[in-house]
Amino acid sequence: MTTAVTTPLSVGTWTIDPVHSTVGFSVRHMMVSKVRGTFDDFNGAITVAEDGTPSVTAEIKVDSVNTRNEQRDGHLKSADFFDTAQHPIATFTSTGVRPNGETYLVDGDFTLKGVTKPITLEVEFNGVNPGMGQGEVAGFEASVVLNRRDFGIDIDMPLETGGAVVGDKVTVTLEIEALKQA
Repeated sequence: MTTAVTTPLSVGTWTIDPVHSTVGFSVRHMMVSKVRGTFDDFNGAITVAEDGTPSVTAEIKVDSVNTRNEQRDGHLKSADFFDTAQHPIATFTSTGVRPNGETYLVDGDFTLKGVTKPITLEVEFNGVNPGMGQGEVAGFEASVVLNRRDFGIDIDMPLETGGAVVGDKVTVTLEIEALKQA
């Protein structure tokens, strides 16, 4: 179901600027801390229809995972976690946008490791700026908490004292700058 929402973005296509954007995540590690990482290769667009209704599409190259530890990144790319050889791309396609006070809820289908599930991103719109000669620029921050097991990342790495090496809940955070296309 798509809910009509008038956006403060002008009609047209806004593409994600990967140089000024971040796709990050954090997950509990050893029950006492968090590991943080990013996906460094991604793209996407926000398309605003004539009636002001926005839609969002995005792709993440999963093998661009970066936790600043080469050995861990290699393990994350393996079949134990993302299985990037079989599932190199994660995708998001919005199905609706709803106002939520001062934020927006962007509903959509997220596909990771060949599994598609509906998710809802809570999005803060940071405004539009005329830009620096390249056209209008818009900024957004978004987050969602996902259960890795819902996407087939179900490796168990129990600790002798209880708990697990890797938590189930993964917080995904997006800091997005989008450029208006001419």
